[in-house]
Amino acid sequence: MFDAGALIRKAKMYQEYMNNIPIPLPHKSIIPCTSWEGLGNSVKQLYGQPLHYLTNALLRQWDRMRIESENEFQPLDTIIHPSKAEALLWSTEHVHRISPSHHHLAKLWVSDPMFYHTFIDSIDLPNS
Repeated sequence: MFDAGALIRKAKMYQEYMNNIPIPLPHKSIIPCTSWEGLGNSVKQLYGQPLHYLTNALLRQWDRMRIESENEFQPLDTIIHPSKAEALLWSTEHVHRISPSHHHLAKLWVSDPMFYHTFIDSIDLPNS
């Protein structure tokens, strides 16, 4: 069982927190990557900030879309230039930080609590 009010408050705090993190300026270095999730993990380490729950979930979907495709086993950086992949990631992240409502996030989190815990990067939110 869950407390809907507490989850909505947590989603609101999360969305406000993520909205206040500035999107970093890209580094001049190229980030090699074999997968979208791998790219996400690399940028988290390189830039020292979390990615939005929706971005993490989308990166996983993009990797799953490649299953049984012609390029399933090709490293991502041989399919799309790493700087383009990173730019796409940050553009997507920007949309996810400014657009979704906390109500939408809470609905997603309720629909699959395990999924929710898998795709939320560690951040310090006050307990509700």
